[in-house]
Amino acid sequence: MWQKAKGIRLATKDFWDRMTAGPGLPQNAGSASRAKAGRTLFGIATAMLMLFGWSALAAPPLPAHKPPQHNSLLDRPARDLFGAVKTPSAGPAKAIGTYADGCLAGAVALPITGPTWQVMRLSRNRNWGDPALVRYLKALSVRAARATGWPGILVGDMAQPRGGPAVSGHASHQIGLDADIWLEAMPLHTLSREERETIAANNVVAANKRDVDRTVWTPAHAAFIKAAANDPQVARIFVNAAIKKELCRTATGDRSWLHRIRPWYLHNEHIHVRLLCPPGETSCKGQPPIPPGEGCSPADFSYWFSDKVLHPKPPPVPPKPRPPKPLRALPAACQSVLTAR
Repeated sequence: MWQKAKGIRLATKDFWDRMTAGPGLPQNAGSASRAKAGRTLFGIATAMLMLFGWSALAAPPLPAHKPPQHNSLLDRPARDLFGAVKTPSAGPAKAIGTYADGCLAGAVALPITGPTWQVMRLSRNRNWGDPALVRYLKALSVRAARATGWPGILVGDMAQPRGGPAVSGHASHQIGLDADIWLEAMPLHTLSREERETIAANNVVAANKRDVDRTVWTPAHAAFIKAAANDPQVARIFVNAAIKKELCRTATGDRSWLHRIRPWYLHNEHIHVRLLCPPGETSCKGQPPIPPGEGCSPADFSYWFSDKVLHPKPPPVPPKPRPPKPLRALPAACQSVLTAR
């Protein structure tokens, strides 16, 4: 108690000294006036300290900085939530929502190594899909090997264990019906995990971005894409416009499969296969049908070979990045898929 009282006296004396030395009194005030004012201030300061403590004479503290907090699971970025889940949900398979806005229940994994396929980039844990996609890839690997003479195919990203948005790489691939397949043959040996992370896919598009690279492209590439497209389950196959142009130029006989080959940005090292919604999976929402025709007319390529696509100029002001989509923005059923055991 004595130490506290002594502290109060010292603090009030300091407060008094500062107040009487400052501009609080006229410069011509006499010593008596200053003494009287000092005693008054001293008394006020002592009372304030005894009533309110040391903070009475101090400036109010600034509010502590708090990082932004999400009020609930629903407000958290969906890509972070689905990207953190390592296993699928139990129960029957169900593609929920659209290819770029949904999730996947009851996913199954494509084994990382098969007789005619190997899965790449294992660290991403994206070799999951609807059972229809896994069956398709296994069957395609056999057809492709026969059509091309390759030992098999290299499979890239499919979906995460419960689908949903990914932290990198894709806007789609969310409902287990999309798969990337590299435009090169599977090697004869079983790749190590390190090789599957470090080997780069071949770019088959020429530097002018209008044609395929003749030093890389072979008839086997065309045969592989035809084998992938010749399946009634396929909705679309996305490739670089230069690849589509080459397929239009060289395809013979039945060309109906060209209808499913769609030009898209990049896709110069792999094809992106997208399946139709499987029968009975009513929660899956497909896309509008492709316009009729092969898609091989000059008008079909005018946009893709325009200067703004081939040589885009950076915007004068870089656009602000979009905030990540929260869980609540996905179909409501995805909340249960995410939290299911």
